[in-house]
Amino acid sequence: MARSHRAIRHMGETHFSPARIWAMLLRYLYILRSSWPRTLELLYWPTLQMLIWGFMSQFLYQNSSYVARAFGVLLAAVMLWDLLFRSQLGLSISFLEEMWARNLGQLFVTPLRPYEWLLSLLAMSVIRVTIGVVPAALLAIPLYNYSIFAMGLPLVAFVVVLAAMGWGLGLAICGAILRHGMGAESMAWTVIFAIAPLSCVYYPVTTLPGWLQPVCWALPSTYVFEGMRAVLFGGGFRTDFFLEAAALDLVYIAVGAAIFFIAFRDARHRGALLQMGE
Repeated sequence: MARSHRAIRHMGETHFSPARIWAMLLRYLYILRSSWPRTLELLYWPTLQMLIWGFMSQFLYQNSSYVARAFGVLLAAVMLWDLLFRSQLGLSISFLEEMWARNLGQLFVTPLRPYEWLLSLLAMSVIRVTIGVVPAALLAIPLYNYSIFAMGLPLVAFVVVLAAMGWGLGLAICGAILRHGMGAESMAWTVIFAIAPLSCVYYPVTTLPGWLQPVCWALPSTYVFEGMRAVLFGGGFRTDFFLEAAALDLVYIAVGAAIFFIAFRDARHRGALLQMGE
């Protein structure tokens, strides 16, 4: 008995071991290496901040006369960008709540169809956007004496285009999570911000290098923010921008839905719906 007590005490007094530290470090490195979204996230935020504010600073330096009129334009850009972000996140978060609760298996032993679930996610996205964006827009009126609603009917077009783009991205992200598991969960927050520098939220497309501008015009959001600046600077509503953005939205939603349904069918065949969760 005394010998066993000494053995236990000896185990509790084990000397410092660099090997154990190295073993745990290897564990975390393997976790990081096994999920490319986690690795990408390390590079993501510093690069993103550099791009957005670098282009913004460059634009203001070259166009000092813009500063005097920038307040309303920047405030409108912030609110419209938040609408895009929340339309995508509203869909993704409702989807992730089922993942976190490990509820997908229970949902799909019922007669629920995948497209019915998808429609409920879209409806929830609309509700989340309304709750998040409308109060902020109303609060800007007494605080800053600025109303985004003064844009009138063009604002409706901007909202529709941005919401549809958010849904397309949200569907693709949900499909990626179904395919890669919860290691891709961070995509729900990171993907939308990755396109912020290319959407030209705070500065016109001409600020970017020429080789990058065609990429910007492949995003519906770019047409919205360029159209918003045209309206606020008295250039009128650009119908051509709206039609091109709407056509791109149809492509985004079609591609996003295809990714989602293909990933869902694959997850069902692999039995992954019962295994996914927090």
